[in-house]
Amino acid sequence: MELLKLQNLKMYYGTLRGDVRAVDDISFTMEKKDTVGLAGESGCGKTSAMLAILRLQPPNAKVSGEILFQGKNLLKMSDSEFRKNIRWKKISTIFQGAMNALHPTLRVGDQITEAILAHESRSKQEATEIAGKLFDLVGIGSERLDRYSHELSGGMKQRTMIAMSLACNPELIIADEPTTALDVIIEAQVLKVMKELQEKLGLSMIVISHDLSMIAETCNKAAIMYAGKIVEFGGIVKVFTEPLHPYTQKLIAAFPSILGSMRELASISGFPPDLLSPPPACRFHPRCPYAMNICRKEEPRYIEADQNRYVACHLVSR
Repeated sequence: MELLKLQNLKMYYGTLRGDVRAVDDISFTMEKKDTVGLAGESGCGKTSAMLAILRLQPPNAKVSGEILFQGKNLLKMSDSEFRKNIRWKKISTIFQGAMNALHPTLRVGDQITEAILAHESRSKQEATEIAGKLFDLVGIGSERLDRYSHELSGGMKQRTMIAMSLACNPELIIADEPTTALDVIIEAQVLKVMKELQEKLGLSMIVISHDLSMIAETCNKAAIMYAGKIVEFGGIVKVFTEPLHPYTQKLIAAFPSILGSMRELASISGFPPDLLSPPPACRFHPRCPYAMNICRKEEPRYIEADQNRYVACHLVSR
């Protein structure tokens, strides 16, 4: 069952120097219970795409295209309707950096009950009971509801954010770098909690990260972004073991692996482009070892290379 469909989504930031094309005409579809990993270098547009879906874009951002959630175009909803019926109730988020996302002067339990009371017809006691069950579910115990954020460890804060994202029983959770600033042991514990919740609750998720190992561990589909565009989308195994786009190939080759023989890590030459004035045609061509004349003159079409596998590259479409 189709849950979310992005169709020709654009989000440009207006500046004194012109428009920054942070998200520039991206499209993909996810089904119910899918977990889609959104990967790419810093500045490629991953978080901007999340902000567009949640309608949390800053005032200087212009959004166009379609965001269809359960068949309804979220961009056509009024702000009040979106706040009441969609954000947190249907689509919630795990923000990057729990230390900054939690309010320092409010008890963490109150921050969860606040979200429940704002979107559901519950008494304060019922909301507190739900918050306690969520704390137990994510493994930090309901006895910590009365703590302030500074009294919790980094891992507990991240688990608190996961509990908060579940407060209204949403259909979709968007996790933006959910393990940022955590050490590898705590990161593994948080990922274990996320995987267990996916299986237990049948969650649909979008996981935004530059950590390919985390995406491989938690997602069943991957969308690879470069310079505001999706260059490859498909099943996680196919994308990671048989990448078609040169950027995906380079990105995976640059990531260390504990399997197989030791090898020197590859690097991607050059730098990501300035999205105020991105390269014409294929945006990756200045860094691509396979660039042809057509790559400099004509933008590649985003095509279905095989079943449910989409790529934007002239090498594939030839």
